[in-house]
Amino acid sequence: MCWSATADLAAGVGIGAVGVACVARVRRVRDLPLAALPLVLGAHQIVESVVWDSGGGTGPATVAWAVIALPLVAVWVPAGVMCAASPHARRRLTVPLAIGLVTAAALAYALVTRPVRAEVRGHTLGYFVHLNHPELLVAGYLLATVGSLLVSADRGLLLLGVLMGAGALNCWVLWELEFVSTWCAFAAVGSVAMFGWMRRRPVGPDAAR
Repeated sequence: MCWSATADLAAGVGIGAVGVACVARVRRVRDLPLAALPLVLGAHQIVESVVWDSGGGTGPATVAWAVIALPLVAVWVPAGVMCAASPHARRRLTVPLAIGLVTAAALAYALVTRPVRAEVRGHTLGYFVHLNHPELLVAGYLLATVGSLLVSADRGLLLLGVLMGAGALNCWVLWELEFVSTWCAFAAVGSVAMFGWMRRRPVGPDAAR
C-alpha cells in the first residue's frame, strides 16, 4: 500500500525487475517459487496503481489486489519455503503450510461471496471485505507467511521473515495512526533480501530437481 499511483507503479516496476533477476539466478527448480515471489509482489503494486487511478471502488483491479494479497500469498509463501527448504526442515513446515491452506480457503470464500471495496483515504488506500473471525484469519495469515520463513532453518529466509514481520507491525502501527502506509517499501526491502538469498544458493548435483 503506497501513497500514490505513481509510487505504486514505480515500486511495482522496481520490485518486478528484482524478481526477474531472482528468477534468472535460479539453479534449482525447487527454488523457483520463492525466487518468483518478487514478481508477484511487483505485479501486486502495479495492480494497486490501477486501483488508485480508478479512485478505489469495487472494480476488477480491487478484486485482483485482494486475491493476490489474501489467499494467494497465504499459500504461495509457505509452499515456496517448503519447496526450497532442506529435507530435515520440511516436516515442521507442513504446519504453516496447512495453516496457510485453511486461511486461504476462508479468505477465498469471503472474496467469492462478499464484495471487496477500496477507498482512498488521503495518502493510503483502505480495503474492506467482511470476514468472519478476522483476528483469527490475520493470525493464521501471519503464521503461514512470516512463520514459515522463521522456522525454515535457513539464515537468509530467517532474515526475510524478520523483515516482513517488522514490516507488518510497522504498517499496522502507521495505519492505526492514519499515517502514510509504507508496505511497498518493505516489499522492496524483502525483494532485495530475496535476491541476496538467491545469490547465496548453492549449485549442486540436484540443481535440475
